[in-house]
Amino acid sequence: LVELEAGEPPLVALTFDDGPRNSTTGRLLDGLALREVPATFFLVGNRIEGSEELIRRMAADGHQIGIHTFEHVVVSDLSRKDFDLQVGKTRALLASILGPGEFWLRPPYGIVDASVRRWSDGPLILWSVDPEDWKDSDTDRIAAAVAEHVQDGDIILMHDIYDSSVDAALRAVDIPVSYTHLTL
Repeated sequence: LVELEAGEPPLVALTFDDGPRNSTTGRLLDGLALREVPATFFLVGNRIEGSEELIRRMAADGHQIGIHTFEHVVVSDLSRKDFDLQVGKTRALLASILGPGEFWLRPPYGIVDASVRRWSDGPLILWSVDPEDWKDSDTDRIAAAVAEHVQDGDIILMHDIYDSSVDAALRAVDIPVSYTHLTL
């Protein structure tokens, strides 16, 4: 992330895992568009079929799209062949929908080891703020967890497959920070 001048709001990256899901992700995209907030979506490959138009919309709206494996598996438990299948199949699906691109990897559960680092063929993206939006549907708690912990340069982890997470994310983006794409 970039350095800010004194007095500017924090600059953070908003990311979503485990999607797409047509009902919730579409509503999230609507809310992000109204607020002109960019996000990064780490997609699970076996959820892509039937969501191709939604994924095209993500890209058209200026969001980044990454890989969260094909079946949401712990990548450090995989052989090289299985790792390549989990990541490569998802990458190929995204490329068939969006054309060639750089689709960064967020390993499920954030678990990496030396092999995963070698095999990833690109950046591994983790996070620094996790409101644990998957634990419950308490929108107020989730939004507050983001607002209370976010600082300049943070990467926020949320999930676009729960209605409560979408509601909390849209509340959270209304706090005074500037959102940006992920950069290296």
